[in-house]
Amino acid sequence: MSEQARRRPHKPYRRPQKDPVRMLAFEALRAVDERDAYANLVLPPLLRKAREKGDFDGRDAALATELVYGTLRRQGTYDAIISACIDRPLREVDPPVLDVLALGAHQLLGTRIPTHAAVSASVELARVVLGDGRAKFVNAVLRKISQQDLDAWVAQVAPPYDEDPEDHLAVVHSHPRWVVSALWDSLGGGRAGIEDLLEADNERPEVTLVARPGRSTTDELAEATETLPGRWSPYALRMAEGGEPGAIEAVKDGRAGVQDEGSQLVAIALANAPVEGSDARWLDGCAGPGGKAALLAALASERGAALLASEKQPHRARLVERALAGNPGPYQVIAADGTRPPWRPGSFDRVLMDVPCSGLGALRRRPEARWRRRPEDLDGFAPLQRALLTEALSAVRVGGVVGYATCSPHLAETRVVVDDVLKKVGGAELIDARPLLPGVPALGDGPDVQLWPHLHGTDAMYLALLRRTA
Repeated sequence: MSEQARRRPHKPYRRPQKDPVRMLAFEALRAVDERDAYANLVLPPLLRKAREKGDFDGRDAALATELVYGTLRRQGTYDAIISACIDRPLREVDPPVLDVLALGAHQLLGTRIPTHAAVSASVELARVVLGDGRAKFVNAVLRKISQQDLDAWVAQVAPPYDEDPEDHLAVVHSHPRWVVSALWDSLGGGRAGIEDLLEADNERPEVTLVARPGRSTTDELAEATETLPGRWSPYALRMAEGGEPGAIEAVKDGRAGVQDEGSQLVAIALANAPVEGSDARWLDGCAGPGGKAALLAALASERGAALLASEKQPHRARLVERALAGNPGPYQVIAADGTRPPWRPGSFDRVLMDVPCSGLGALRRRPEARWRRRPEDLDGFAPLQRALLTEALSAVRVGGVVGYATCSPHLAETRVVVDDVLKKVGGAELIDARPLLPGVPALGDGPDVQLWPHLHGTDAMYLALLRRTA
């Protein structure tokens, strides 16, 4: 050691400072990664606890929410950029380190946070949760990332569109390649449409309210909070950014709720479909967690009809009970398996079967689902979807109507299922759902309906209506 080095004063150790916002965002990402949790379920209790402790105000909560959802939505793009900045395969980097790097990358490339603040805050977080040694690695990587903006990085790490269109779109728009391919097959058309759809998947969805008919009105909700009219549903209102639906009295007591407009349209179309003969008994055969069931129950009540809401999982059946509580008309909630139902064949005039699916239509709300799902998952859903639709057709009487719905646009979960069941079962026909949604554009060639985030501002809900003929 030189004489000069010996004389240099020793720099005292500084303990890392905890930033409550970034600590909370890191905790949420770890829960998503370690426990396969969903951010929309993990984040609210973490925010509530932080507010109760006095650590957060409204601005802090908004930043934490943006960090979590923005990082999850852009994970694929950020992984490609991080890979270009390290000298080892990404899979060899510990997941907690990757979470800190991705949070830092999002602050640098996806927000207006100044570069020095994004780097220093991320390094400080790394010191707290990873230790000083790995914090140096985080610092080095983030300094490399900070040398270019997002567009420059994407141009560097994404393969050219002309060489591999699907892989290019997967990196640019942060979707797995197989999801890009599946969505493109379902959507059809050229590059512009699929890019618009993938971009819409990466936008924060609006909070949409439903005024359950006969129980509340859109005027009542509009007086309670700042809103915009719904685009398509007569019962919908879109909340202004930052609004808190849980603070609205009508939502608190169940007369209104939070429900995507696409979900509302599915219930409305089924309720408006013409049936031959009586219209007194309705069934929701996969009712959990209860949004569509609550709207159907309200619509049924206005006509003097009764709704049976069935849900296989008891805990989800309890959510349905909560959603329907206070409905003025007759209804019943049961825990039952829709593939082995307790009701007699031909018991119902209208049946909704909103089947379990991959959830590829709700990637705006659950961005982590795109990284969690695999193509082989569809093979697991396929037998269940066909069995549920088959039983729905058995449950409806001749002249009655079945609505088959999924929150997925994947052809293997939509038209392929409907076509297969119609060929196997017989005695049923598709009816045109498009006239039942007046004013809604771009519904396709029919007779089924596919909604899209980029065209309708809704989740990518699918609906086929089938009338029992024999």
